[in-house]
Amino acid sequence: MNFIATKLEGCFIIEPKIIIDERGYFMESFNENTFQKGVNHQVHFVQDNQSYSSKGVLRGLHYQTGEHAQAKLVRVLQGEVLDVAVDIRPNSPTFGQYESVLLSGENQRQFFVPRGFAHGFLVLSGTATFFYKCDNFYNKESEGGIIYNDTSINIDWQFPLENLIISEKDKAQPNLENAKKAW
Repeated sequence: MNFIATKLEGCFIIEPKIIIDERGYFMESFNENTFQKGVNHQVHFVQDNQSYSSKGVLRGLHYQTGEHAQAKLVRVLQGEVLDVAVDIRPNSPTFGQYESVLLSGENQRQFFVPRGFAHGFLVLSGTATFFYKCDNFYNKESEGGIIYNDTSINIDWQFPLENLIISEKDKAQPNLENAKKAW
């Protein structure tokens, strides 16, 4: 596996080694030893989640706070998404900045989003199956979010915003400044 550091400390794009032959392909999608060495951090995943969405669906930007904060290792099994992590660590030099990466069933890339980041994704293909591992269990009382179109973050979603399909909950999220007040 190839671990590519991003401009946001702790976030990594992970490219697996894919072995292709006449039968198809084989890849190791996760190996705890390789992963922990690659991100230089002890992470123990305890929960796997999967979603299926259609083109234009935007899920996010979500995070968990306090003792329920979550690191995520995300990937796309089928389709293509633009995956986004926003640094919400108050004392970070990259606070409020984001990193985006194109994840697809074809490129098999993964994206590691450590604790202290908001996360979201937008489906660019007809449909997409999105899979992610979390290092902490979900806790409703600790969930938070940031509005997808916060002008202080200014995410380039690479998609017409008027065509997005967004839950009412995600449409009502606060901007980064107001979310920070709640921490």
